[in-house]
Amino acid sequence: MSTYRFLDDMADTAEQDFGQPKTFPLMPEGEAVDMGHADDGTPLFDPRILDSPEFFRNPYPYYKILRDHYPVYHDKLHNTYWVTRYDDITECYFDDEGFNTIPKGSSSGVLGNTQLELSGIEHRRRRNLYGQHLVGQSLNHRIPAIEHLADEMFDHWDTMAADGSDFVTDEDGKRLVELGMAFANEFPIRVVCEVLGFPKEAQSQFFYWYNSMMTGLGGSDTHKQGVEARQDLEDYVAGIVEQRRETPTYLYDSDGNPISKDVISKLCETKVDGDFLSTEEITSNIALVVGGGGETTRGAILNMWTLLLRHPEQFKAVVDDEENWDKAFHETLRIASPIGGQPRHNTFDVEMHGVKVPAGSLMQMVDFSANHDDRIFKDPETFDIFRDDLYSGKLLRSGYRKEGKCSHMAFGVGPHLCPGAWISHQEAVVGSKILQKRMKNPRIREDLMPKDIDGESAAPMGIVSVRALWLEYDLV
Repeated sequence: MSTYRFLDDMADTAEQDFGQPKTFPLMPEGEAVDMGHADDGTPLFDPRILDSPEFFRNPYPYYKILRDHYPVYHDKLHNTYWVTRYDDITECYFDDEGFNTIPKGSSSGVLGNTQLELSGIEHRRRRNLYGQHLVGQSLNHRIPAIEHLADEMFDHWDTMAADGSDFVTDEDGKRLVELGMAFANEFPIRVVCEVLGFPKEAQSQFFYWYNSMMTGLGGSDTHKQGVEARQDLEDYVAGIVEQRRETPTYLYDSDGNPISKDVISKLCETKVDGDFLSTEEITSNIALVVGGGGETTRGAILNMWTLLLRHPEQFKAVVDDEENWDKAFHETLRIASPIGGQPRHNTFDVEMHGVKVPAGSLMQMVDFSANHDDRIFKDPETFDIFRDDLYSGKLLRSGYRKEGKCSHMAFGVGPHLCPGAWISHQEAVVGSKILQKRMKNPRIREDLMPKDIDGESAAPMGIVSVRALWLEYDLV
């Protein structure tokens, strides 16, 4: 095995051998493993912690060590530079010349020819192809479909309970439901499928395409299936595109009246430099929209309901005033985002906080850490939908930083702000409003939820979203 050596880039005082595997103990939430100290008392940082179960369940004390002592950390073990402070990450995101691309091949192999790995003029042109369909009035046209599908899925719980589902059961006037399998896992995909304009009969196949492509982004073992699913999707979309070029289809309001063409129909009418989009370009945009509005929304819904129900006074606030769902959504993404950050390659040699970063290096902008930066957010480990330092208004690509309020960084900011940000916000909030109105006295069945190392308290969310949420509510 190769031997990696760590040099304290800040103090230049400590050198340790990190070439051997190491098992780290599981610590109480919020406390970090003692990895040693330099002669001046500076905590040392062992990069092997980043691969450990301890880090995945309890990451934030380690991000704090990096922010406070190694804000640009040269991780020689993973050949990466970690950028962890809010201000530094924001500056990099807005520097479209110096930090303008994500690593080549990290998405295009599965998702196809999207704008994710482009920059500059070409990136702006590609993004504008579909950006007009994801904001403003176009976004509002989606609301009836979201409400209809949320109600439809909730109504189906009666059938699931009657059929003996493992995820919806009734007993003594109460219903037990696992919100992931019964709602959150499928809801955003159903919405995207309908708004894009896929026929009803294609929805089951759509779940296969989505799941395979998203899984295919995770590594070489699943990449082949992801590529095959994307090709299958493109073959199917080719036929739809030819039909929609001649006969567009529509979204409808709650009374059944057409209010807007669906996204595929709109993309079929879109021109760039005088030419209509190719089928491959349309398919790539569809894949990107699906990815942006699927997994993020699933995680946001489960995390938000978990946090609110574990803070009953804040859940009461959203019940009393549904406008507070927006605040709950933003605070959820600040404290427990399903999105960890964005990789970048730097165009030029740069020096940040005394660390020299050669051009072309892999730099990880850690949004998880930025959202917990106590230079920006007071008591960052506390969930508080009414915090006075978090902006909870309309999502802005420019971000928000005025009068002591800052936007969270769950979607990034700047040219590469997550394209599914507005979709995720809308689906999570509208869907949650429907659930809140229809579930009487919901509460978490903590006895069915994962436990922390003490065997009693709830397991930390860590850097992955809640995978399963068991709720109980009254039927009468």
